[in-house]
Amino acid sequence: MTVTRFAPSPTGYMHIGNLRTALYAYLVAKHDNGTFILRIEDTDRERFVEGATDIIKDTLRITGLRYDEGPDVGGEHGPYVQSERKAIYMEYAKRLVDLGAAYYCFCSKERLEKLHEEDAVGGYDRHCRNLSPGQVQKNLDAGLPFVIRQKAPLTGVTTYTDSVFGEISMNNEELQDQILIKADGYPTYNFCHVIDDYLMGVTHVVRGSEYLTSTPKYVLLYDAFGWERPTYVHLPLMMGKNEDGTVSKLSKRHGAVSFQDLLSDGYLPEAILNYIALLGWCPKDSTREFFTLDELKEVFTIDGVSKSPAVFDYDKLLWFNGEYIHALSDERFLAYADTFMKEAYPETLNKDKMLALLKTRIAKLSELDDRAAFFRELPAYDKELFLNKKNKITEYDTVRTVLTQARPILSELTAFDNDTLFAALSPLGEALGMKLGAIMWCLRIAVSGLSATPGGATEIMEVIGREQTLARIDHALSLL
Repeated sequence: MTVTRFAPSPTGYMHIGNLRTALYAYLVAKHDNGTFILRIEDTDRERFVEGATDIIKDTLRITGLRYDEGPDVGGEHGPYVQSERKAIYMEYAKRLVDLGAAYYCFCSKERLEKLHEEDAVGGYDRHCRNLSPGQVQKNLDAGLPFVIRQKAPLTGVTTYTDSVFGEISMNNEELQDQILIKADGYPTYNFCHVIDDYLMGVTHVVRGSEYLTSTPKYVLLYDAFGWERPTYVHLPLMMGKNEDGTVSKLSKRHGAVSFQDLLSDGYLPEAILNYIALLGWCPKDSTREFFTLDELKEVFTIDGVSKSPAVFDYDKLLWFNGEYIHALSDERFLAYADTFMKEAYPETLNKDKMLALLKTRIAKLSELDDRAAFFRELPAYDKELFLNKKNKITEYDTVRTVLTQARPILSELTAFDNDTLFAALSPLGEALGMKLGAIMWCLRIAVSGLSATPGGATEIMEVIGREQTLARIDHALSLL
């Protein structure tokens, strides 16, 4: 059975790149009806951020990436928070020492700092690598602080096969004797994730390609224990467009890069998930772009993952999001709108009708307040806005005539819905010898104060109601 894991560090917000890793790990597992595990890697206590674990869990919940095992779900491989597994790592580190694949290092902080000053790029000089067992025991008995380091081979080549990038090799002389257990007793990421992956039965390790050159150290640990290596799936880098047209690793300078920021800016979870699914992966039907999560589970395969970096295109995401908003049910859209519309609106305003007009005319929910502002309050505008060559309106007298003739019609209507308004105003065109489009242009400018609006004149009138409609026409007549 395929088993994958998402193992983030709780160091702050959920980066879009991390969410893509979680999505791909989820899809690799679920395509084969396998198990998806959430593991919190919190051993880097200096970077730990209170509340970040909740952000991770909330993000997975909101996006529908439900994990089968995890901190608040349980399972046979717990605990699922690394700081709660501290004793496990020390046990396995000491076993590596017994196997001759690791060693105790008693070098002081001062010595290591001096070494770094003398050779900033050379790394550790393996000073403690060949201490005799007697000296090691003497140091331990004396209570000297220590770390445990991996004993990397000094010659030869370490090779592994990645499912995306193929065969990866590294000369062993380039490997450092990395720290496995720190002086505080906590493991490093380089060690604990290997132990956890093995103990939790992870078959496929899905992560970013920045780990490609680190993985030789990890497979050496698997080999030292005599364990079967997992299948590695390294994902292409996620890049952002720079102002000069170049690309670089996606960061805040390119725009919102956290899932939470995108949600706050009015992007829908399903739109974000669908878009990032296509950043580094291509379905066999390369013309298709829209997928539900269940559909992604069906069609996702590792052989569709690309080696090439994926460029995060905010314009494309915005288009995706608009399409998803337009497809929302009225009920869901109204629920979102209540969250994003901060300003108070008159009770006389037909809010449901207004939102129906706005729904197909926005690309993200954060646009709602701005796009709806003219419904709430007529903006200041210049009477020149009425003039329109396309509709052959070149004189203010023409506009004044239209509004003067339309006002009594509107004031006498018993119903004030779009169909009634349109039917009542339509004969005015023939009566004045004008096209209906020109009549509606004059009325739309009068009731909106804008040249481009969501909805036509009669739709806007239905939203703002009779009283506001007449008041705005009177204001227009005063301008004229």
